[in-house]
Amino acid sequence: MRIEEIYQCFLQCDSVSTDTRKIEPNSLFIALKGENFDANTFASEALKKGALFVIIDNKQYLTDENKMLLVNDNLKTLQELANYHRKQLGLPIIALTGSNGKTTTKELINIVLSKKYNTKATFGNLNNHIGVPLTLLSFDENTDIGIVEMGANHQKEITELCQIAEPDYGYITNFGKAHLEGFGGVEGVIKGKSEMYQYLEKNHKTIFVNIDDSIQNEKTKSSIRFTFSLEKKADVNIRSTLSNPMVEIILNDHITIQSNLIGSYNANNINAAITIGKYFNISDNDIKDAIENYIPTNNRSQLIEKNSNKIILDAYNANPSSMLAALANFRQLEGDKIAFLGDMFELGKESLTEHKKIIESVINDDTIIFYFIGKNFFETKVSQKNIYYYDSFESFLSNSPKEIKNKTILIKGSRGMALERILEII
Repeated sequence: MRIEEIYQCFLQCDSVSTDTRKIEPNSLFIALKGENFDANTFASEALKKGALFVIIDNKQYLTDENKMLLVNDNLKTLQELANYHRKQLGLPIIALTGSNGKTTTKELINIVLSKKYNTKATFGNLNNHIGVPLTLLSFDENTDIGIVEMGANHQKEITELCQIAEPDYGYITNFGKAHLEGFGGVEGVIKGKSEMYQYLEKNHKTIFVNIDDSIQNEKTKSSIRFTFSLEKKADVNIRSTLSNPMVEIILNDHITIQSNLIGSYNANNINAAITIGKYFNISDNDIKDAIENYIPTNNRSQLIEKNSNKIILDAYNANPSSMLAALANFRQLEGDKIAFLGDMFELGKESLTEHKKIIESVINDDTIIFYFIGKNFFETKVSQKNIYYYDSFESFLSNSPKEIKNKTILIKGSRGMALERILEII
C-alpha cells in the first residue's frame, strides 16, 4: 500500500498506538515486532478495542481488508509515515541530542517557547527509532514549533533520526561518557552525536552552539549557527551562573533567573533554553518566568525534603560524565553528607575502569559518607572507612544504614538500579 493512502487513513484517526494495552478510540494501531512478541497477533484485538485502522506486515493476520492496512515492514512504514506527515505540516522542528541533559533541556526549551508559540515536544524520553516517529505523528496543524529529542547508542543512529525528522534547528548538549559500549569509546560518542551537525550543515540549517565547549565550537565553525557563551563574544552572553544548590543565571547584567534545578551541570541546559528562546523572540521576562516555574520530575535532579533530610534525587540515569558532575556539585553543598551511588550501565569493556575512576575520585574525600551499590562498584572497591560497598540493591537493603536524620543526601545511578527505592528507607 502506498504511503499516501496510509496517510489518508492516518488523518481519520485521533492518535497512534503501538501497544494494545493503551489503545484509544479512533486510533491507528501499528503492529510492531519486539524481541519477544509480534504485535501482528494483536491486530484483531486492537480493532475490537477501538482502533479505526491497523497496520500489519503479516498477511496471516489479515481478517478485515477495510480496516487492516497490509505493508511490507511495519517499522519502516511508521518511519515513512512520520516523515511524510512532517513534510505535509512543514513546521519548524528543533532537534536535540547529547550524552547528558537531553530531556531536561528539551523540557526547558518547550516551556520557554510555549510562552509565545503552540509547541509540542517529545513525551518523556521517547527518543529512539520508534519514539521519534511517534513524536512527529503527534504534531498537527495547530503546532507552531516541534521539539524532538534524539537518543542514540551507536553510529549512524542520529543520521537515521535526522532523515526521518528533517530538523531545521539542532542542539547538542554535550559529549560525554555515555553508551560507550555501542559507540566504541568517547571518540565514537563524539562522532555519533556529531551526525546531527553534519545533517544540519549539509542542509543549510541552523545549529545552536555553546561556544565555551571547544569541541562544539570547532565542529560548527563553518555552519550557520546561533551561539551562547559565558566567556566569549556570542549571540547570547550569559553573565554568570551560580549553584548553591539551585542554579541561578544572570542574563544581560540585569535579569536574574532563579531556577529549581540543582547542580552546575544544569546551567548549560538552562542557557540553551534561554538562547533558543531569544532566537525565537521570547522576551527576557517571559524566559525568566518560564524557567523559574519549571519543576523537575521523574527522578531528575529533584530536591526532596523528608524526615529532616535534604535529598537530591538524580536516579533517572548515570554515566561517568554525569556522575562526576553530580559529585562535584554535591561537594559544594553544606551539611552532613551521604551519597548513595549505583552502577552505571552500557559502558562495555570500559565498565570496570570507569567505575574504579569514580571510586578513585572520592577516595580522599572524608567529608561525605559513600554507599556504592552494584556489582561493578563492588568489584572495583577500594577500602576506606567512610566508603561502603554492596554487590546488589538487595544486599544494601539488608544492611542499610538506620536512623538517617538531618543529612544532605545524593542519590544517583543508572535507571536499571532504580535507586529511588532508597527513599522508602530514609
